[in-house]
Amino acid sequence: MVLLKEYRIPMPLTVEEYRIGQLYMIARHSHEQSEDGEGVETIVNISCEDEEHGRGQYTEKRIHLSNRLPYWIQAIIPKVFYITEKAWNYYPYTMTEYTCSFIPKLNIMIRTKFEDNNGSNDNCLGLTEEELLARQVEYLDIAYDEINPKHYKEEEDPKFFQSKKTGRGPLKEGWRDTFEPIMCSYKVVEGAFEVWGLQTKAEDFIQKAIRDILLVGHRQAFAWLDEWLDMSLTDVRVYEGEMQRATNVKLTPPPPTLPTPPTPTPTSPKSWFNWA
Repeated sequence: MVLLKEYRIPMPLTVEEYRIGQLYMIARHSHEQSEDGEGVETIVNISCEDEEHGRGQYTEKRIHLSNRLPYWIQAIIPKVFYITEKAWNYYPYTMTEYTCSFIPKLNIMIRTKFEDNNGSNDNCLGLTEEELLARQVEYLDIAYDEINPKHYKEEEDPKFFQSKKTGRGPLKEGWRDTFEPIMCSYKVVEGAFEVWGLQTKAEDFIQKAIRDILLVGHRQAFAWLDEWLDMSLTDVRVYEGEMQRATNVKLTPPPPTLPTPPTPTPTSPKSWFNWA
């Protein structure tokens, strides 16, 4: 049985606001986290259309992260390693798939839907009876759940941040039951890594890694509120393109430095003769 988890992440925003905030956060976060050849490289970013969900945006990215994986995964993968992310954004519904050509049995699928509530919809994504029985639900609190210390920044801590433009924040204990406005990001994550002897450990690692990324990213989306609040969808798409180009440059290795050829010195006929 594939591990099926549903994360519910309330946010002190509206669904319409979060549409801009999410795009801004992903672009900026990807750029900031990319360095030394590791990070997120955008390959495709185009419009798409679906019979059920309408018009949307399709992106394909390569996530370079070999040195960030635990040793037991590094031991079975090549040094040049990346995960392919394919995402279909039909806001307020999105699908994201992660695969790896080097590990055919690795597959992660994330289905997401956003609603203007605090996580009270018990089947937001329309799961089947079988999926509901297998599902584990976890609420993430962007203010009071602990994050990895290496990602902590006081200016991005919702317990201390207050928006100058909206007055929202700091978030107090119990904010999810009283705050207005409020919306929720519902994410169902299916992670499979069917390699004998590693499956349970790998699937637990996948879920923990996704949980950590979701928590940090949603904290940043709120803490950067004043920077994206006045953007239109066109504005944030322009910003997204700029950040993707800048990030791709960071991930492109510099050309090799060729040694400087020695400056030739005059030689006498005798020296040429002796060399020959």
